Amino acid sequence: MVEPDSILSHVSLGVDDLVSAGRFYDALLSPLGVGRIIEEHGAIAWGRKFPEFWVGPPHDGKPASVGNGTHISFLATTRDQVDKAYAGGLAAGGSDDGAPGTRPYTEGYYAAFLRDPFGHKVEVHSIDGMFG
Repeated sequence: MVEPDSILSHVSLGVDDLVSAGRFYDALLSPLGVGRIIEEHGAIAWGRKFPEFWVGPPHDGKPASVGNGTHISFLATTRDQVDKAYAGGLAAGGSDDGAPGTRPYTEGYYAAFLRDPFGHKVEVHSIDGMFG
């Protein structure tokens, strides 16, 4: 049996405006080579090979809310991708929560933090030398 590359199957965020969410995550994920894979049942999913990241209305029918302490991090292969994703996210309605730069988490860790249009904390990061 072949082990998958990730321990995660997918992550979902609740949103109240699918159009705004689609615009933001298209702009954020496009520089990473990630596109929409599925749009069905009032939700959108992005990924490279399978739907790894979803947005849509909460299943309980209540308004979406932000999880305190929760954040999603998308992996970039280069610092340039981090910069472009950050700029795209800001242009598509996100807000700054930490401009691109090195972080003390591990050597070569380069990250940018944003809030999506709904307040969810989103990170895009790369680690120097991780991919060659």
